[in-house]
Amino acid sequence: MDQFSYVANADVAAIESLYQQFKVNPDSVDASWRDFFKGFEFSESWHQNGSSKPQATPNGSNEHIRKEIEVVHLIRGIRARGHMAANIDPIFKERKTDPSLKIADFNLSDADLDTVFEAGIEVLGRPATLREIKDSLRKIYMGNIGFEYQYIRDRKIKGWFRRKVEKEYLQFEPTIDEKKRILSKLNEAAAFENFLHTKFLGKKRFSIEGGESTIPGLDAAITQGAIQGVEEVVIGMAHRGRLNVLTNIMQKPHEQIFNEFEENVPDQEATDGDVKYHQGYASQVQTPSGHRVSLKLMANPSHLETVDPIVLGYARSRADAHFESEGRKINDFDDIYDKILPIIIHGDASIAGQGIVYELIQMSNLPGYYVGGALHFIINNQVGFTTDSDVARSSLYCSDIAKILDTPILHVNGDDPEAVVYAMKLAVEFRQEFNRDIFIDMVCYRKYGHNEADEPKFTQPEMYKIINNQPNPRDIYIEKLIQRGDADKSLAKQLKLAFESNLQEVLKKVKKRQLPYEIPKLELDWKKLRRSNKTDFEVSPKTGISKEKIKLIGEALAKTPENFTPIKQITKVLGERKEIFNGEKPFNWAAGELLAFGSILEENKWVRMSGQDVERGTFSHRHAILHDIENGQTYSSLEHIKEGQGKFEIYNSLLSEYGVMGFEYGYAMANPNALVIWEAQFGDFVNGAQILVDQYIAATESKWQTMNGLVLLLPHGYEGQGPEHSNARPERFLQLAAENNMYVCNCTTPANFFHMLRRQLALPFRKPCIHMSPKSMLRHPLAVSNIEDFEEGTNFQETYGDDFADKKNVKRVLLCSGKIYYDLLEKQQSENRKEIAILRVEQLHPFPKKQVEKLIKQYGKVETYWVQEEPLNMGAWSFILREFPEIGISDVVSRKKSASPATGYFKQHLKEQEFIINTAFDLSKK
Repeated sequence: MDQFSYVANADVAAIESLYQQFKVNPDSVDASWRDFFKGFEFSESWHQNGSSKPQATPNGSNEHIRKEIEVVHLIRGIRARGHMAANIDPIFKERKTDPSLKIADFNLSDADLDTVFEAGIEVLGRPATLREIKDSLRKIYMGNIGFEYQYIRDRKIKGWFRRKVEKEYLQFEPTIDEKKRILSKLNEAAAFENFLHTKFLGKKRFSIEGGESTIPGLDAAITQGAIQGVEEVVIGMAHRGRLNVLTNIMQKPHEQIFNEFEENVPDQEATDGDVKYHQGYASQVQTPSGHRVSLKLMANPSHLETVDPIVLGYARSRADAHFESEGRKINDFDDIYDKILPIIIHGDASIAGQGIVYELIQMSNLPGYYVGGALHFIINNQVGFTTDSDVARSSLYCSDIAKILDTPILHVNGDDPEAVVYAMKLAVEFRQEFNRDIFIDMVCYRKYGHNEADEPKFTQPEMYKIINNQPNPRDIYIEKLIQRGDADKSLAKQLKLAFESNLQEVLKKVKKRQLPYEIPKLELDWKKLRRSNKTDFEVSPKTGISKEKIKLIGEALAKTPENFTPIKQITKVLGERKEIFNGEKPFNWAAGELLAFGSILEENKWVRMSGQDVERGTFSHRHAILHDIENGQTYSSLEHIKEGQGKFEIYNSLLSEYGVMGFEYGYAMANPNALVIWEAQFGDFVNGAQILVDQYIAATESKWQTMNGLVLLLPHGYEGQGPEHSNARPERFLQLAAENNMYVCNCTTPANFFHMLRRQLALPFRKPCIHMSPKSMLRHPLAVSNIEDFEEGTNFQETYGDDFADKKNVKRVLLCSGKIYYDLLEKQQSENRKEIAILRVEQLHPFPKKQVEKLIKQYGKVETYWVQEEPLNMGAWSFILREFPEIGISDVVSRKKSASPATGYFKQHLKEQEFIINTAFDLSKK
């Protein structure tokens, strides 16, 4: 906090009165005023004793006190608004904003410039002239970095940051070796782009030109991080400058980059692949300080900012792995998070325009999503494709959203690489000190259009008049080094020629003999797994567990600690759990799920789940976290299965689908031995994260050859709750289903759900799993399983036959999936309709075609109908008709086509449901 902030709005007469009161009795005034008056009197006595330092006016006149207050206002004004006048824009030199920071704005004049003021203690550590105070603050706050932090409410953080900036920034001077490294990295960035531009003319590369300082900046962040204990850096970024980061930061060999430009692509049957500026990479680098750091650049689609929560989920997963390996307690946070540094590189248009950024920021300090802070670096080239910044956002800065977090923002001129390096180093220091996010807004420009073939003068002619005459940051820095005597022209020329010569040699080799295409290698934790093949999906592996394990887990699930007082309904739930595991009652859905979790934990693997209201469950069935009504303490029985078990985490999320699903996807990406689950409050809301489903869950393995075992639980089913609480849109997932890319399931029994969850970690590969979860079925008296269904030798059933129907006399087969089965079963049983066979498909993709054909064939040549409760244009029907016409389905029974997923009227719902069931059983209807 500013030392003299308390005088900001005071009036002079009141201060004079307080001063007289202080002279009579110092303890009669507030401590802050007491300190002010003591300093004032000390200064008077100091000057009267003959100090040769600049002398303050030795009188306590109202006018001088007024000016002291105005100087304090000036100090605070420059600290708060100096960034608005800082030299941060390399192309538009004149700032449009008026921060009102002239001395006249504070009722001071040139006549006061050589007057000594006590307020100088706040800036220079001693009384100082107004000229000294003003000049010092302007150099700090109105130079090539604009510091924003005065809005921060945490006094400790604000004080630390102010001291770092005011004591260190003006003294910052890289060593000769550091300057050479900055120049070397700038040279690599500029020469690489120029080489690609001349050798692959017209090819898209989304160059970093105009923002080359990104490369020495990232290099500095990694180097500083390693010095401060960082062992792993996880980076997410879009396409702008990605190739440069891949080669000059990630150290991806130039041969591989050129190979991709030459389009040496794999057999299209093996992989679909992706464009070169979407690819990820992992490597280990050695920093100038001798530290080895693991780097991970996430693959990324063109959908901007989507990778952000994935980076954070990955970082959290890696940090949790460090916890585990070092035997830490789960909440022993920050020193472990110091080892993992997430860096998210944004664009100016996307950070301001994409709502996922807001979700990400709100997740930052939540227990389930905390990663110890991320470093956010904005490549602010002041245009989004063709859109100017003044029509791309309402805020002054693209980074203003960061203020939500009460964390600093540094605006830095991209043409000053030393300033960028300083900003990055300071950002890493801050992150390591406070484990909070921090933002750097590097203002730069884009040399070409959105891509190299695009003409920017259509829409930004004035901007590009300036840009076309702008020397690049490398040349500006070389000139600066020469002027300071830190380097000569020969060094710069030598670096440029050597780097370009090496690139030319590499390209010659690639053109002469193309490299074989390399499918990205599985990272260390994934090496025990393999890619799937078609035969893997014919029968599921055995996933049952022993009676002893069932008993062990059941006992834990029914217990609470001594002196723990839950709400009375929970006492009933715990009693029912005990009866279930004792074999007195069949397993309901909640018991089957908890047994799956407990069995995985017992095997020393992890379970992590998050989503809205998941701890209790939207439908009050899970109760994974219990609450003591006396003291509010919580207890999770799944954390107490046995000593040495796997880690269990379950978190109620913020009200977000997109950000939270992305985080869990990233978490699963880092750990193949964790069952990671995102559950929607209702399945209808999954489309809030549709980009993640389309670009990642469905296509990651095909595009980027990376596996992921994330499970989505999407409550689905028609119970008359209206169009937004009925339908998880299974047809959309089935439209995306191809090449065995994911499981899409609609289980009807607790045991099969148990096996589905356990199968995720039992397979020798990983696939996402989408499950249409039950709602009313959670407590349906027929949706139960016997204890034998969970025991050793059992496994997931892709289909179920019908033991009730009279096989020899069956006249119609009803094929269905999910809750509709129990509606059909009720009519079949109540009316003793043994001539109707009901078959269930528990897994819609990969579709168990052979099993379904075998089940249907046992009834001979009878008509077969697909029955679904969804409208005709929704549900699984279109998928089955399109993909498997040969299985011989006669027709479909469903709701009529509808623009809306369901009716909003309960009576209409009942009529529609009755129509479906009656039609399915009406043998006269053909």
